[in-house]
Amino acid sequence: MRNAPTILHLDMDAFYASVEQASKPSLRGKAVVVGGLGPRGVVATASYEARAFGVHSAMPMAQARRLAPHAAYLVPRFSLYRSVSEQVMTLLRALSPLVEPLSLDEAFVDLAASGAATDAESARRTGARLRADIRAVTGLTGSVGLAASKMLAKIASERAKPDGLVLIEPGTERALLGPLPVRTLPGVGPATGDHLRRAGITTVGELAEAGEDELVRLLGKAQGGALYAMALAHDERPVVAEREAKSVSVEDTYDVDIHDRPRIGLEVRRLADRCVRRLREAGLSGRTIVLKVRRYDFSTLTRSETLRGPTDDPAVVREAAERLLDSVDTTGGVRLLGVGVSGLADYTQEDLFAQASSRAEPAPEEAAAEPVAVPREPVLPHWRAGQDVRHAEHGHGWVQGSGVGRVTVRFETPQSPPGRIRTFLVTDPALEPADPLPLVPTAPAPSPTPGLPATP
Repeated sequence: MRNAPTILHLDMDAFYASVEQASKPSLRGKAVVVGGLGPRGVVATASYEARAFGVHSAMPMAQARRLAPHAAYLVPRFSLYRSVSEQVMTLLRALSPLVEPLSLDEAFVDLAASGAATDAESARRTGARLRADIRAVTGLTGSVGLAASKMLAKIASERAKPDGLVLIEPGTERALLGPLPVRTLPGVGPATGDHLRRAGITTVGELAEAGEDELVRLLGKAQGGALYAMALAHDERPVVAEREAKSVSVEDTYDVDIHDRPRIGLEVRRLADRCVRRLREAGLSGRTIVLKVRRYDFSTLTRSETLRGPTDDPAVVREAAERLLDSVDTTGGVRLLGVGVSGLADYTQEDLFAQASSRAEPAPEEAAAEPVAVPREPVLPHWRAGQDVRHAEHGHGWVQGSGVGRVTVRFETPQSPPGRIRTFLVTDPALEPADPLPLVPTAPAPSPTPGLPATP
């Protein structure tokens, strides 16, 4: 293990909810819950104000509403979260070539790889400057942990929350870890924690006292040996630069089970198109198409088809997904559908376009059937809580709620004071969906972090 706290762990504070509060001035300082709003929705993130009522991530949304009935409940805006995340990751990459993202809002950084920090003092300065840069560029706060290993850096960032910095000095690790619960260590989940508790082991200090032989007997050689090493504060895992994606996938969970087979096919085609958009945004293509179906009884089926070469053609992916759907019995209904692409590459193979069977031109002698006009009822716009909108007269705003043919909008921007609320018919032609506005309109370029050479 290192002799200096040069591994940094950044964890943005209540990231999704904080982005929503920064974007919507009327929600700042108030309870905000982000997640699926349907009957089967779950909480993705809760603001610290909502956490005070007991709301937490992965909680069923219905339970969250009972605990915090007056909170603002919003749908996620992942395009905005990804944009803000990329701003943060750009700041981290300016510190070091070794950045290991764990999610949109969390990453490890090896400060020693670039010389950004060589000792406790320079590490603390670098961490403090990073937090200031993140606030200047995004308007958000992040918590920073600094230590000589990844495990301890993550523990430090947890202790720093919210909006703080904690540095663990080398030599103090054992004293810090001793009284902590065993669930603090990576790899100790509920099942392992219960198994250790039944053996009388509840703290990290008791893990160390138990000894390696006893832990191997209880948990097996691999896990027992690894936990004993971590209980002694030994963690040699390096910071690994960004790993290449192994797959790209999208999925949707439906509030009500879908029984209609044509509707299921339509959803699969829509998911295939979304998946291809993500592929193209990442500059990738793939060979294996995967369909995921969770049925009414919670049984989950996956089917896959491997093509002759990589593709990012939506027709090819769409048709492969439809062929896979043909092999799945959806009797009784489905509650979740997903489409993914694996076997990724950074090029496409043009002859794969021939696999799109439905694109074949009809023979000249075949008469084209006349389309039959089927009258349909008009589809009303669907406005979702938290969605960005623009009104021709009132400007930019966001949906507070909708129902009974009406939609309520609060008109405000990230830089405005809390805005006024107005209600419209859901069919109002002056109201339309809009893209999110940047949290900080003109982000200043951060000054060089101490310890790093200035850019010439």
